[in-house]
Amino acid sequence: MALRSDIAWSTADQIGVFGYDLVRELIGKVSLGDMGFLEIVGRLPNKRESRMFEAMLVTLVEHGIVPSSLATRLTHTGAPEALQASVAAGLLGLGSVFVGSIEGVAKMLSAALVDAEPSVAIANEIVSAQRVVPGLGHPIHKPFDPRARKLFAIARATGFHGPYVELMRLVSRRAGKRAGRPLPINATGAIGAICCEMKLPPEACRGIGVMARAVGLVGHALEEMRQPIAREVWHRVEEEATAHARGKLRKK
Repeated sequence: MALRSDIAWSTADQIGVFGYDLVRELIGKVSLGDMGFLEIVGRLPNKRESRMFEAMLVTLVEHGIVPSSLATRLTHTGAPEALQASVAAGLLGLGSVFVGSIEGVAKMLSAALVDAEPSVAIANEIVSAQRVVPGLGHPIHKPFDPRARKLFAIARATGFHGPYVELMRLVSRRAGKRAGRPLPINATGAIGAICCEMKLPPEACRGIGVMARAVGLVGHALEEMRQPIAREVWHRVEEEATAHARGKLRKK
């Protein structure tokens, strides 16, 4: 079988990317977000798609001191010569709990609406089938996630506020009733629903988070170089976590 890739090719004086001339048509003319869309979809976005896709990327770039940024900072402490290792360490933690939940939401919604319209009955089925529904709730943002509200506003303005967003809203209400407390749609829930509206493949959704978070993790690595906190975190965790064990050390 012949090896094949349709993404890019190069000659002595040209570089092609999905049929576009990199030098003449892309460099200096498209944004990084548009380039990311091109890599996922195989074409450049229109204006509506560009605005929506950029908004999702910006939402995911920065989340402060969270497991992924801690991993980046701690890895820098052990390997200060390798910025790429620090960023890679943070990206490895983007799983089903953090950022990767976008993929879970997209798969959940796309499977539910294959041959149906959003309804309370479908929302009930989704909630009943899962102990934890992806894309709902947040430890800080209560009773609503401001990022989700902004994303949905942009989705309305760009024409990407449709049945998948509506189903996600129904799921949020049903899950909240089951839990006995509000479970608002969080940023990843909003992005997962909007990705479905944009007809982006669910398996690409986690990649959108990886693209965006890589930018933020570079920022954390650079701040760690100038204003380190990881070594202090390491020592304090070690001290507090092992204090009880040290106190029980048997004397010989």
